[in-house]
Amino acid sequence: MIVYWAVLAVAIAASMGGQTLLKAGAGAPDFVAQLLDLRTIGGLCIYGGSAILYIVALRRIPMSVALPCTAASYVAAMAIGHFVFAEPIGPMHIGAMVLIAAGVVLLAAA
Repeated sequence: MIVYWAVLAVAIAASMGGQTLLKAGAGAPDFVAQLLDLRTIGGLCIYGGSAILYIVALRRIPMSVALPCTAASYVAAMAIGHFVFAEPIGPMHIGAMVLIAAGVVLLAAA
């Protein structure tokens, strides 16, 4: 069972990597250039791979637990947005992320 939890964790991390590349590709001058940007293409491939890993994790982890655990990606997205893309973080953001992280931990422990 621990293998499926590890696969879920890798799926979430891969999803964040793919989304980060999609955001990086969003700096292209127009939509067509964005679609053809290597970061966008790579991001789509990684994001698709994360979906395959998620399917594997669902073989043994109930969806009612696995899907809410993916909310951990919200915390990672805030950190990546702040440190990689210089997006601002305020006290409300931090409070919300603490609540989300606590919910994920409680759900995974249940």
